[in-house]
Amino acid sequence: MSLRVSDLRVYYRTLKGDVKALDGVSFTMDDGEILGLAGESGCGKTTLGKSLIRMDGRMRHMGGTVELDGRELPVADDRRMNDFRFREVSLIPQYSMSAMNPTRKIGKMVAELLRSRGATLDRGELETRLELVELSPEVLDRYPLELSGGMKQRMVMVISTLLDPSLLIADEVTSALDVSTQKAVARALLGFRDAGFVKSMIFVTHDLALTSHIADTIMVMYAGKLAEKAPARTIVTAPRHPYTKLLINSLPEVGVRHADKKLAGIAGSPPSLLDPPAGCRFRARCPLAGDECGQEPPVTEVEPGHFVACWKA
Repeated sequence: MSLRVSDLRVYYRTLKGDVKALDGVSFTMDDGEILGLAGESGCGKTTLGKSLIRMDGRMRHMGGTVELDGRELPVADDRRMNDFRFREVSLIPQYSMSAMNPTRKIGKMVAELLRSRGATLDRGELETRLELVELSPEVLDRYPLELSGGMKQRMVMVISTLLDPSLLIADEVTSALDVSTQKAVARALLGFRDAGFVKSMIFVTHDLALTSHIADTIMVMYAGKLAEKAPARTIVTAPRHPYTKLLINSLPEVGVRHADKKLAGIAGSPPSLLDPPAGCRFRARCPLAGDECGQEPPVTEVEPGHFVACWKA
């Protein structure tokens, strides 16, 4: 078993109180698995990704455990987590196009980063990985500002995997890219997994269509909770949670005219996580809500590998 997250709770400290951004999330991942993490803005996707590698000063670990390859990660202890970062868990940040030092040539910057982790630069190995993301070795002699947005994104992807981490977290890595570059990035992520440069991957995104093409499993989150987790094809073709169904139905389809199929959004807004409602957090927006939804639904395995948190499922 590659990753096991058990009842993880992470809150943000604010002047108004604690924001319960991640409130009791549990799931597992197998070796070699790519997990797509989807949901609306504010559902807890990025918070979950950050919690697995580094919590910032506003975040408080309120409970729960994370195990990677049989070892518990000290996610609540920033200093102890430093021994695991980049070697065991690595991150492609959400704003990775601005993650490189603009005053250093890329090759020199990479060498400095590796030295800070007690490793040395293997030029041949680095060039192999650059080839995988369709970059020329010449980029190592350039400054970041000389690269396009897509080239910067792919360069940061290479840097993030140089120490062969067990788990790679890719946080919204395609959100600012055009469609053709998104395809190249997605292909590179699959290449990293298939080449053994990373063991497992969490792909955080709003783009369910792209996620369904590269992820083995998709986990949908809502208001800090797991709503549904299943194989990617099952999520797309046979979702069981009302929120997942509405989320998929709100996506536009290429070639389908408005007159043939009108886009339907999800009525209402997500609840405030300063004071989330009791019971199912989707209840106020759910067309199937009933009296039983006043109680929090447990995450239930409705069929092998398919987990849903809904009384109606």
